[in-house]
Amino acid sequence: MQAGLTERQREVRELSTRVCAPFDESYWLERERSATFPEEFYRAVADAGLLGVAMPEAYGGSGLGISEAAVLMQTIAESGACMSGASAIHMNIFGLNPVVVFGTDEQKRRMLPPLIRGECKACFAVTEPDAGLETARIRTKAERNGNGYVITGQKIWISTAQVAGKMLILARTKPYDQVARKTDGMTLFYTDLDRSRVEVRAIPKMGRHAVDSNILFIDALRVAESDRIGGEGEGFRVILHGLNPERILIASEAVGIGFAAIRRAAAYANERVVFGQKIGRNQGIQHPLAKCWMQLEAARLMAMQAAALYDAGQECGVEANAAKYLAAEAACEACQAAVMTHGGMGYSAEYHVERYLRESFIPRLAPVSQQMILNFVSEKALGLPRSY
Repeated sequence: MQAGLTERQREVRELSTRVCAPFDESYWLERERSATFPEEFYRAVADAGLLGVAMPEAYGGSGLGISEAAVLMQTIAESGACMSGASAIHMNIFGLNPVVVFGTDEQKRRMLPPLIRGECKACFAVTEPDAGLETARIRTKAERNGNGYVITGQKIWISTAQVAGKMLILARTKPYDQVARKTDGMTLFYTDLDRSRVEVRAIPKMGRHAVDSNILFIDALRVAESDRIGGEGEGFRVILHGLNPERILIASEAVGIGFAAIRRAAAYANERVVFGQKIGRNQGIQHPLAKCWMQLEAARLMAMQAAALYDAGQECGVEANAAKYLAAEAACEACQAAVMTHGGMGYSAEYHVERYLRESFIPRLAPVSQQMILNFVSEKALGLPRSY
């Protein structure tokens, strides 16, 4: 059990450990090979009431915080599920935070309970092919039409869109060249993913095959005004309430992957005999793994600090971004060390660490690049001029 957890956080870790136990490495290897969504795992997490860990009790959640959600996501990744397990439920855990903060009571009653109970899956549709990290440059447009909107455009790298029935989508309701501030004029909606109007095309990719990534082609999707979250043109401000929790949870997932990797590496080093002794006696094996453990523990503490600030209603942008950066780097190094500890067998899918390594690249790339985090921290923490 990790130090520094509250009693409630320890309870979350113990429960999530029990939920993960039946889904061993062979389960995740089969899901990886068959590129099949882990429906049984998703259902088990929902049945345990964990999908609503950070959602209000009034709508069926547990009423806990992002701190407890971070513990949950680290535990899932650390079980060997890695990003395949974490990404399967990631959106349910934090994605509708904008609805919690800005939604009407009617919207909360309609939107939150089905997600908490695991009755519906949702995807998060923000990124676009030509905009990337420059969210203000999105081109997907939502035009007024009677008592609603019509949305047309493209989104890319949208996880779980193959299995989702709902999507949280950001679109422009006012053109970029007509707004006073570049982040004005965007509006957020939570609506049905109507496949008669949205083509969902899977992207072949390096890893995490159990959870799909997609490009969406949206053609005249009708959306009711009642599905708009917050005011028209205020979508960027609204969506910010999901960004810091996302960074914190991604950091926690990365930490979990890293701990899973060094646990496997240490176990192998305690068994593998070369030149008459266990390779774990060699400092050339010990020291890289010890370094990785320290880096992962430091990243975990930064993530928990960011989560505590968020739960207290305090500014946490620097800490959330720093946690994501540190955890992503530490996880990738830990997975590489685990592969190298296994030698040639580290390249074999049978030993799982090659899957960990491939999935450890996801936190380094998304939802924001490591370079952009350095830019942000330089500006916000050090007071240096903005460089982008």
